[in-house]
Amino acid sequence: MLVTPADNPYEEPRSGRLTAWGNALLAGLVPPDDAATAVLGADETHRVTGLPGDAAEDEHGLTWALGRLRVLGVTGLRLALPDAGHPLGLTGPPAFNAEALAAGEAVLAAGVPIGLVPEVEVYGPAGDQAVRVLWRCGAVNDGPPAGVPSLHEAERELAEGLREATVLLAGLDVAGAGPEALRALEEYRRRGHVELLAPGYSPRAVRVLESARQISALLAIALGGHGAAVSASEMAARREVLAPLTRTARRAQVAAYNSLADEPRG
Repeated sequence: MLVTPADNPYEEPRSGRLTAWGNALLAGLVPPDDAATAVLGADETHRVTGLPGDAAEDEHGLTWALGRLRVLGVTGLRLALPDAGHPLGLTGPPAFNAEALAAGEAVLAAGVPIGLVPEVEVYGPAGDQAVRVLWRCGAVNDGPPAGVPSLHEAERELAEGLREATVLLAGLDVAGAGPEALRALEEYRRRGHVELLAPGYSPRAVRVLESARQISALLAIALGGHGAAVSASEMAARREVLAPLTRTARRAQVAAYNSLADEPRG
């Protein structure tokens, strides 16, 4: 079974982990094995294929692949979180964009025009499942990523978005939707207490990412059918109302992950 980030909105996107820890490695802040272990997370394996100079059948482990990216001249990594009609973080060409859109995420290299798209496979019986990931490399255009704000812009947008979310979600009665919504909120709170990003990221980046995660979790609860509205027409109206907030949260996520590659440290 193949999965995308939308299958569990509470989990950190794998492309986010690769971006954050790859940037920390490229900045000389963590050793290769530590970066690879952090990217792996709870997954069983991560392999990388299609790197420049490789044969079609070649696959490599994360430690080797991260080192190879550095040798190739990659200076930083950037996250992309595209969805339909919004190629957030992508630069083209259409073929790569289509693969990234199907996966819901990708990583683009700075300094070398290549990108990586994860193919995530969950296998095994229920209750004893494992995950393996194959990162497929492809050529990308050299240009500014689409729709990515600066960290400062993202923080301002989130502050406005949080105010809007409070009003909108109260109107949708998400907080009073009963035990199902409360369980979803508690799941977010349990998962929210995790280390965000990687060494080298600024407190502002961590703050922006945490705010974006909070909005995304609340929106996932609202769009999951919780609250007073239950009919199909009401849910469609809810999706339309909340779509701008969803986009704001995704833009902020990308800005936070990309900040170590795109903004001066210090």
